[in-house]
Amino acid sequence: MEQQQETQITEKATLKNKKIKLDFSNTVYATGRRKKSIAKVWLKKGSGSIYVNGKKMNEYFSKANLQISICRPFSIIKRENEYDVISSVKGGGLSGQAGAITLGVSRALVKLENDLKSALKKEKLTTRDSRAVERKKYGLRKARRSFQFSKR
Repeated sequence: MEQQQETQITEKATLKNKKIKLDFSNTVYATGRRKKSIAKVWLKKGSGSIYVNGKKMNEYFSKANLQISICRPFSIIKRENEYDVISSVKGGGLSGQAGAITLGVSRALVKLENDLKSALKKEKLTTRDSRAVERKKYGLRKARRSFQFSKR
């Protein structure tokens, strides 16, 4: 009985940790950055599947707005199911990672077909978003917020 439970637990663990073998042949590479996140993106002709860190995009990004932002470059050029995306992302939170993948995908599309640059540039997808968290200053509670003032 105990052995059965142990084998079931190990099977579940291997299914969770199992990474999908991905093919990197005939791909275009680009890097995207946003806040503290860095995304390495490989793009190739395919069926429209998107993988992030070895998982499907739907599993990695559960929020719909993040999934939509990653697919945005494809919807702008009206080619949703023509390219496969393989990406590796490090650092930051989920929204920063999604923004980094979006930039990487749009840069890879421009490398693949240079005439798409004007359409993507119009939507501001080819330039890095330079906004980052402002550092905290001494004597203040946050970057700009001061402590509550007490008259007496």
